[in-house]
Order: sequence, then structure tokens, then C-alpha cells
Amino acid sequence: MSESEHLDHHAIEDVSAHDVSADDLSTYDRVIPRVLRNILVVSVLLLGPVFWIYRWSGSMGFAFGALVSYVNFRSLTRGVEALADRIVDRNSREKGGWIIFRFMVRYGLVAAVAYAIFKGSSLAFRGFLWGLCVPVAALMVEAAWEGYAAFRRVP
Repeated sequence: MSESEHLDHHAIEDVSAHDVSADDLSTYDRVIPRVLRNILVVSVLLLGPVFWIYRWSGSMGFAFGALVSYVNFRSLTRGVEALADRIVDRNSREKGGWIIFRFMVRYGLVAAVAYAIFKGSSLAFRGFLWGLCVPVAALMVEAAWEGYAAFRRVP
């Protein structure tokens, strides 16, 4: 083995999964509950501007969209955890087909609510689309928090 191959081999070993500490894992375990809380907070904060622009029908659509987003994100995290458990643990009681079925039901829920609102009112549908975007705002808040925490730790 040449010296450059030897150095490359050590560089790959240095960036392994062994470098993740228990403190890092506990930090990442707290991200999902924070994002779910951020979804709720952003929903409440945006309800005023949505009401100002779209009045009652738009704000009701927004509330449904935010609710669907919250349920969808929560279901997504559970589905990913179940799928990861299924992949890692061959003796898992979770069936792979059931996991995929739950993923598909999530999208069916969003489509059914969107169709019902679209048929009812175009203003409510616009509010619903705002509500579907709430997780993006919540994740942006989380990214800002992680950036602040990272800069705070730098010596």
C-alpha cells in the first residue's frame, strides 16, 4: 500500500460512525419534538396575517392545512423510525407493507382534504396551501436555532 493510499484509508476511518457521541445523539433526539412545537407556534403566529388577508374562510383553510401538516410531519417521523427499525432489526414486529401503506395514507389524507377545500372555496384553498407550508417555516426556525447553537459552541 502506498503512502497516499494509507493516508486516505486513515482519513476514511476518522470520519466514521464511531465519532458520534452520546451527547450528539441526545441532541438530535430533541430536534423532532422541537420542530413539532415550532409547527404549532408558527401556525398560531401566522393565523393573524392569514385572517387579515383571507378573512374567515382563508383562516379556516389555513387551520386545516396546519393541522394536516402537523399530523403529516408526525406520521412521517414515526414512519421513518419504523422503517429504520425494520431495516436494522430483522426480527422487528413491524411489517414492511404496513409501513408503506401508512406513507400512502398520509398523501391520501392531504389530497382528500385539499380536494374538499378546493371544491368549497378558493380562498379557503389558498389558506390551506399556506397551512401546508408551515413545516417549512418551522424547519427554518430550527435551522436558525441550530446555527446559533453551533456558533455559541465555537471557542
